Amino acid sequence: MSSFPCILRAWNAYENELRQFLRHRCQDTFLADDLLQEVFVKAMKQGRQFCVLDNSRAWLYQVARNALIDEYRVRRKQVEMPDDISQEIEIIEPIHALSKCVVRVLAELSPEDRQIIEACDLNSVKQKSYAEQHGLFLAAVKSRLLRAREKMRRQMRVACQVKFDEQGLVADHLPRG
Repeated sequence: MSSFPCILRAWNAYENELRQFLRHRCQDTFLADDLLQEVFVKAMKQGRQFCVLDNSRAWLYQVARNALIDEYRVRRKQVEMPDDISQEIEIIEPIHALSKCVVRVLAELSPEDRQIIEACDLNSVKQKSYAEQHGLFLAAVKSRLLRAREKMRRQMRVACQVKFDEQGLVADHLPRG
């Protein structure tokens, strides 16, 4: 059958052991027998190289494991994508996707907090100018703006489930309905 008796000796020694190994892992006796046959064919293809292996048992097990892995890869369910799906996937940064939530949370703040955030943060009014326009000290504007931002941040965490990264930047959120 084979011109290399070393292959037949190894095969006779480990065939039943390999069969049990494969049957245990794939739970299908017919598939296990098919995979076992593949292992034998690969050993035969090795020819003289198989005879000089230090550990033929380990080699046979490695080939059996690889055959199992290959089988699982082939059987893995794949879902066909419809042709009408755009090839380009638009990735929206979390901070930009958050804009709708920002508008809603701003509306939930007190008029004073909303006004100072809109003026200084959204409309780029300098804090000093805001202080002059409203007859306030600069220190008072800075303090009010800091408190308003903190209230907004707390509300964003609750209302939109905003998560921040290590640097304090928006990492993710769940949009409100």
